[in-house]
Amino acid sequence: MKKIVVGLSGASGMPLAIKLLKELKKHQCEIHLVATKGALMTLKMENNKDADALKSLCDHYYENDNIGAAIASGTFKNDGMIIVPCSMKTIAGIAHGYSDNLLLRSADVMIKEKRKLVLAVRETPLSAIHLDNMAYLAKLQNVYITPLVMSYYNRPQNIEDMEYHLIGKILDVFDLDIARFNRWQ
Repeated sequence: MKKIVVGLSGASGMPLAIKLLKELKKHQCEIHLVATKGALMTLKMENNKDADALKSLCDHYYENDNIGAAIASGTFKNDGMIIVPCSMKTIAGIAHGYSDNLLLRSADVMIKEKRKLVLAVRETPLSAIHLDNMAYLAKLQNVYITPLVMSYYNRPQNIEDMEYHLIGKILDVFDLDIARFNRWQ
């Protein structure tokens, strides 16, 4: 069973985050979830849900100010972390080692322990600062910058097809296949 840390930051994209959590559950992954205050505000705005709805989608839920939680330690064994959606504020914090909350500290641990860290970034347009921060992180071992960008070669019929394609790309990093992910043939 894979043990995955999932972080939610305040960028738009909570429907993707919820679908991702459901897919991880289908794969019987042990899910450790942390959400920022901004993520909870966006969740309410985009999905009309609150933290209680997230708790039902994970095995362990941590408050973002709980810097002493298990996922803040390198001795906590896991297969890696996914931050979806990943805001540019979160990218900046990770890139500069500014670990003042549990989400950032957990990402910092993934980097120092050389575990997989998938950053499903969500912003447009991107500034030179955003691009510099992402370029810096992309050079680090086991860090994957995975922009939430739609593709059309898979011939999506609706928005949900596009969403599952993005989730498939994220979960590919962990060798997890999903039924609705169409690979290039």
